[in-house]
Amino acid sequence: MDLFTHVLVAYLVTFGIVGFQPSYLAAGALAGGLPDADALFFPISRRFPLLQHHGITHSFFGVTIVATVGAVVAPLLAPGSALIYFVVMEVGGTCHILQDGFTHFSVPPLAPFSDRRLELDADRAINFVTMAVSVASFYLLLVVERNHVPFATYLVTVYALMAFFAAYFAIRLWGRFAIGRHRSAVGPRAVPVPTTNPLQWVLLSEELADGRMRTTWARYTLGRGLTDGPYSVDAPLAVPPHAGAPTSAHEALEWSYGLARKDSRILSSTYHFGEAFQSAAGAWVAVWYSLEFTAFGRASAVKVSFPADGGAPTVTNAFYKPAHRAV
Repeated sequence: MDLFTHVLVAYLVTFGIVGFQPSYLAAGALAGGLPDADALFFPISRRFPLLQHHGITHSFFGVTIVATVGAVVAPLLAPGSALIYFVVMEVGGTCHILQDGFTHFSVPPLAPFSDRRLELDADRAINFVTMAVSVASFYLLLVVERNHVPFATYLVTVYALMAFFAAYFAIRLWGRFAIGRHRSAVGPRAVPVPTTNPLQWVLLSEELADGRMRTTWARYTLGRGLTDGPYSVDAPLAVPPHAGAPTSAHEALEWSYGLARKDSRILSSTYHFGEAFQSAAGAWVAVWYSLEFTAFGRASAVKVSFPADGGAPTVTNAFYKPAHRAV
C-alpha cells in the first residue's frame, strides 16, 4: 500500500475508536505511516537486515516500541491520556502491517522472534486506485471541508470513506480466494496476481527447464470465472544462434527473449509475457512486458525490433499496451 492510504486508513480506524478527537486522530494517522520510515535506515540496513524495508518496523514488536514512545512523548505535545495515545498508535501501526501483508509485498509481523511472512497476495503493493482516493480524501478533509462545512458534513465524508475501504478490502479478499478454484486450468503451480482493477486478476505459472522459460496466463474476472486465455509462450533464456531476419512470430520471440531479459531488471524480476507481430514495413517486433509492473492498462516492457533486411535488432524500453490486455 502507498503511504497516503496507510495514513488515511489509520486515521479512519482511529476515528472509529475515539471519535473526533484531533490529537488522537493525528497520533493514530502518524503511526499508520511511520513503519515506512525504515527507508531512512539505508544504507545501515545493509549491515543489519532487520532494518531493511519491510523489516522490524513492519512487525508488532516494532509497532509496540513506537506506540510506547508515543505514549510518553505525545502527552507532552498535546494533552491527553497516555494509554489512549498508546492504543491509537498501536492500532495505527498494526493497520500498516495488515495492509502490506494484504498485498504481494510480504511483511514479518512476528519479527524478531520469527521470520514467518504475511502475504495474502490480495492486492498490488501500490494501487493507483486507492492512492488517488486517499490523496483526494486528504485534500477534501484538510482543505475543502476543514473549518468550512458543518460537522455533520465532515461525518458523512468520514463514514463514506470507511464504507469505501471496507468494501474495497472485502472485494479484494473475496477475489483472492475465489480465483483459487481455477488454478488447475493454468498449471499446478499457478499463482494469482492482482491487477489495478479489483474485479480482475491474472492467474499464471512459470516453468524453467532446459534453459527455457515457459509462461502461461489467463484472466479471471470476479463473478464470471476465466474470461481470457489461457495463453502460453516458451522461449530460451540465452539468445540462440541465428542469421537474417525472423520469418515468424515464433522466431521473433525465440531470438528476442534473452535480449529483453538482459536489458530490463524489471522484466527479469517479475512475472512477464511476450507477443510478436509484423510491422507494416515487414519487420518483426517482439514485445516482452511485465504482468506485475503495470498501470492504466500499460505495462513496463522491452520492445525488440528486427529489421526486415536482417540488420542488428534494436532494443527499447517503453510502457506498452498488450494486445491481450493482461494488465
